[in-house]
Amino acid sequence: MKPKDFFNQHPVFTSQEYARFLEQEKHTGKRTQEALLSYHVKAGNLIRVRRGLFAVVPPGAPPESYMIDPYLIAAKLADDAVIGYHSALAFYGKSYSVTHQFCVLTDSRPVDVPFREDVFRLILYPKPLREKKQELFGVKTVLHQGCQLRVAGFERTLVDMLDRPELSGGWEEAWRSLESVEYFDLGKVIEYALLLGKVTTIAFIGFYLEQHQNELRVSDTYLKQLENHRPKQPHYIDKQQKPSGKFNSRWNLIIPTEIIEQPWKE
Repeated sequence: MKPKDFFNQHPVFTSQEYARFLEQEKHTGKRTQEALLSYHVKAGNLIRVRRGLFAVVPPGAPPESYMIDPYLIAAKLADDAVIGYHSALAFYGKSYSVTHQFCVLTDSRPVDVPFREDVFRLILYPKPLREKKQELFGVKTVLHQGCQLRVAGFERTLVDMLDRPELSGGWEEAWRSLESVEYFDLGKVIEYALLLGKVTTIAFIGFYLEQHQNELRVSDTYLKQLENHRPKQPHYIDKQQKPSGKFNSRWNLIIPTEIIEQPWKE
């Protein structure tokens, strides 16, 4: 394989991937690798996204303004990277608003990686999933631009977004985006919510499904499963909005007025 063939097959790649290619082609040595990468960056054939991560520039395209697919970058930021939260819905074309924040789940160190106008947020898998070795529950492998990406499915994303709305642009963005999804496998939603094991989130999923019972065809059986795990004492959904919350007795939740009234629908 020639370097050109490698670049054609790897629109975004890590230095480790390039090193393995060079070893196969008998071009060994770290200095050789660094020299070749530096040459291609200077020649405008590659863009250095961050240390150890490169994007290929097609022949004739200006490297300064060439648009790199952000999902390809996200998938290469960690070996175990999963595109999740609002970014998963954006990948599927279901987000309400365009965003320049991309959430990447990983077991690696959490950090923000800026690149041009985008920010890639590396976020630890939830602790209960790590403890149960269930980090990839509800994750799909998708072929995108010739590359395999791991992306959270709709069911996991529903739970994750309502569990951490700050990673999804806030309540309005989360609500509007989720409402663009026409179908959820409700059995998987409940299975994942129980796996996550947060009683406040479990009850809030129940509240969300109750609010969308007709559109999503939610049976009372599903709601009862979630209701059985609601908090024993009233819990705030958003502790920062305590004064404006309203109590919901079925789910034992104090829910932000913004969610109850949904002023964005006016």
